[in-house]
Amino acid sequence: MATAATILCWALCVATLARAVDAVDTTQRRQVRGAEPLGTSPSVPRARRTPYHIVRDCMTVTSAEGQFFHKAAEDGATVCGVYFVTDPDRRVEIHFDYLDVPCQSGGLVSFVDGWELNGQFFPSADDHPKPLSQRYREFCGQRRVKQVLQSSQNAAVVQYRLPHRGNGFSFTARFPRNASPCNVLLEGTSEVYTLRNYGRRLNCSLTALFPANLRVLSLSVGLGLGLGLVGTEFETGTMHRCQKRGLSDYVQLGGSEGLDTSQLAVVDSICGMDSKPGSTVQTVFCGVTTVRLVSSGHYDNSVTMALRQAAEDDIVEGSLVCGL
Repeated sequence: MATAATILCWALCVATLARAVDAVDTTQRRQVRGAEPLGTSPSVPRARRTPYHIVRDCMTVTSAEGQFFHKAAEDGATVCGVYFVTDPDRRVEIHFDYLDVPCQSGGLVSFVDGWELNGQFFPSADDHPKPLSQRYREFCGQRRVKQVLQSSQNAAVVQYRLPHRGNGFSFTARFPRNASPCNVLLEGTSEVYTLRNYGRRLNCSLTALFPANLRVLSLSVGLGLGLGLVGTEFETGTMHRCQKRGLSDYVQLGGSEGLDTSQLAVVDSICGMDSKPGSTVQTVFCGVTTVRLVSSGHYDNSVTMALRQAAEDDIVEGSLVCGL
């Protein structure tokens, strides 16, 4: 059983990440690469330069592409991380340019496909296409890593432990397109997004690191014509408690205090075909808010959600309050 100190530590870590994600400058994601220096003529073509970032904080959250550099200022064994989150339809791609991390002293740099914090993962093991053992890549030594590392969704972490002053590394981050995004970590505090399974047997999740108000804008999950069947589909309206009814395809709405959706407190599970389900609204007061689409592979499922950060006034109509 977790102690009060452990719970407080977890809450502080999630809160720190949430504030960092919220504080990410949106202009950082839209910065013009290769802009002309002052005093040069715009008519003269210039070579584009890769943005350069020095990692100074132990916990860094960024939505910037470019080259990242870190050198340890003192001896230590603290595990730190650079947390990447980008647009929902992109992946995170990392290429290490340089590595000076001594293996014999316990030094380590790792790439995590998703986010990891206090032993919990986004996406959780049940919602990721790869087993957990394949989502970690670890490196040490003094060399250049040849592999190009790529995440399955719009979030990834570079974790590191540098035992001696002067140890360091550099890597380049890019955000290539993801043609069929499934799991999404939200970057902003107000979003409209559609989760789809693309007819596959998998679970997809939409996760925000803050309490949120959830409104269903469109629903097409299960109960209709199966894949490959021809006919006229009809609206069933929104059905509730679909998971408890034993149906195989449904959308879970809920929250938790950690990243692991296996510990999700579910407010409702909905399914059906409804083009105007505006009455389905849930307000979740938890450190993490999640919309989770569970699919059997028999249907081409989709759900469109409007999500905004919950305000203090929303607690009166709160559907779920974690920690009570």
